[in-house]
Amino acid sequence: MLKIAFATGDGTAVDQHFGWCRRFDVYEVGPEGSHLFETRLLEAASDDEQDKIESRLAAVTDCVILNIGDIGGTAAAKVVKAKIHPVKVAKGTSVEDLLTRYVRDAGRDPPPLVRKVLKAREPQPAAQSWTRSVAAELKGDAA
Repeated sequence: MLKIAFATGDGTAVDQHFGWCRRFDVYEVGPEGSHLFETRLLEAASDDEQDKIESRLAAVTDCVILNIGDIGGTAAAKVVKAKIHPVKVAKGTSVEDLLTRYVRDAGRDPPPLVRKVLKAREPQPAAQSWTRSVAAELKGDAA
């Protein structure tokens, strides 16, 4: 099952800007259906841009897809770096309609960008981690 977040003010429509959103509904979605996993409520957005982005990002860090009404460039870059695929939808798009589409598509191959996010979230094989740590030691970067 994939966790998919929706930036919503009322739980029925995606209508929030990522940086100002105070509620994310997180659903678990698979080929068999979907269910609300959790509603995550946040404090009012800080005036500090970094704090605002970080607090919102922390609320959805376990999600693979983030549906938002809007998102700024800096926030979008941080979301992608966190291995989350941001999907900007028209404000007012029904959460139920999006869930229907995600459930329908869950049994198929995911789109390339979602595939990339899923692959990036896979743990590295031990050999790769070991090779990187040995390379770091040889370069003198090891702690």
